Amino acid sequence: MQARIQNPAMLLPDAAKAINLLYKAAHSAGVPTSTLELVHLRASQINGCSACVDSGARSARKAGETEERLFALAAWRETPYFTTAERAALALAEAATRLADRADAVPDEVWDDATRHFDEKELSALVLWIATTNFFNRLNATTRQPAPQIWG
Repeated sequence: MQARIQNPAMLLPDAAKAINLLYKAAHSAGVPTSTLELVHLRASQINGCSACVDSGARSARKAGETEERLFALAAWRETPYFTTAERAALALAEAATRLADRADAVPDEVWDDATRHFDEKELSALVLWIATTNFFNRLNATTRQPAPQIWG
């Protein structure tokens, strides 16, 4: 696949700076890095963003994630590999990524489960990271950015 244009975030330096600030904010709130990596990868799988799936899997692996868990992520509900907190974060990521799939985009049961595992600051980081991932996915899919994708 060939990109339609260079990645917009790289063409606009102020955008790259803002993205790096979002990344830093989401990763400094106390949510385990492994959870953020899984959330990013799962949302990217749903959105079919090859660049983010590739970079997300590589980043998760570099952060110590096992191949077993990475291979099973798309079917996380049917596997024993994920903690209850990770499951709550993954359910939140799926709901927040698939906003149009139901009348109540993020059902109370999904939100309430997440609140049992994460405090307000951590929930804020998760929501911000899910939104940022969806932002990445839309940039890359729209402009057909190929994998691997390198972010500055």
